Amino acid sequence: MEAWFHAMMAALALPKYGLTTVFVVALVSATLLPMGSEPAVFGLIKLNPELFWPAVLVATAGNTVGGAISWWMGYGMEMAYEKVRHRKPSELKAMAWLQRFGAKACLLAWLPVVGDPLCAVAGWLKLPFWPCVFYMAIGKFARYVTMTVLLLWVFPGRLSVG
Repeated sequence: MEAWFHAMMAALALPKYGLTTVFVVALVSATLLPMGSEPAVFGLIKLNPELFWPAVLVATAGNTVGGAISWWMGYGMEMAYEKVRHRKPSELKAMAWLQRFGAKACLLAWLPVVGDPLCAVAGWLKLPFWPCVFYMAIGKFARYVTMTVLLLWVFPGRLSVG
């Protein structure tokens, strides 16, 4: 198991693969898997400060694609549920709130813990896909800019490699 972990870390080493790694980590972290992508973005930017905007944009794109995948997972779960139960599930307060705000609620997809399931619930409720993706992207972009700037403020200076 340890050898597998070291091989995986070597394959995803930031200096070698950079933006690709940030995209993959951001995508995976936006699904229902508990993982954070901010350390990958921060690490790449600390090693290569000139990649601030490309890293933020790539992380936003990966995280938004992951949110869209979660939307489709929720949509698929609801369709499967309909085939099995042949009736709508009872409305929960959170679902009612999400329906009331519609796609704009996906602005909150950046929130830890609740953001990723929010995308799946938006799919479950069959909220319009492209508006949801649009609002997810805005929220996720704002999060990456804010988190990265804060981390750079807390940990100033350039990292030394080697």
